[in-house]
Amino acid sequence: MGKGDQTRQRIIAEAASLFNRRGYHGGSLKDLMEATGLEKGGIYRHFSSKEELAALAFDYAWNEGIEARLHGMDDISNNVDKLKQLITNFVQRRPSIPGGCPLLNTAVDSDDGNPLLRDHARRALKGWQGRMESIIADGIESRHIRARVDARQLANLIIASLEGALMISRLERNNEALRDAQEHLHAYLEAEVRSPNKRK
Repeated sequence: MGKGDQTRQRIIAEAASLFNRRGYHGGSLKDLMEATGLEKGGIYRHFSSKEELAALAFDYAWNEGIEARLHGMDDISNNVDKLKQLITNFVQRRPSIPGGCPLLNTAVDSDDGNPLLRDHARRALKGWQGRMESIIADGIESRHIRARVDARQLANLIIASLEGALMISRLERNNEALRDAQEHLHAYLEAEVRSPNKRK
């Protein structure tokens, strides 16, 4: 990787942290210049606009977050247990980018102003839904998961429960809602999703 590419990656990483904590509108060019040690021209030589930088910074933050959420899942063979691990990771493992979930932050932040950023957030959500739906579909095929389970509905239920609990936890400044969501989702997966013949 050349020096220009390294600089570009460093700017994206710093912007990811800044925008995830302060939002697209709250993260100023001055803040980014201070974080990177670069002047305005040194930053925008690498990007066509603040919108492009924000979208790439979101992708960077999201990839860091999804890596934390998927930690240890490849070592698990049962698909219900994979879902439970993903839920546990969401509650207990924090991504390296400060500021909470990039998807939740960006969904709110980009709602009325940055269509490019909103498009990147929408694609990230679709990817997360798709990954979960695939785990669920594989679980139905391997008979770990009941055949009547709707993969799309279950994926959305898990995502909505976790993201909603995260919002409450951030407002209340404690993890109680996240722990409640984890406990409820784990119990739901055991009672309604796991095939009766695949109980532990």
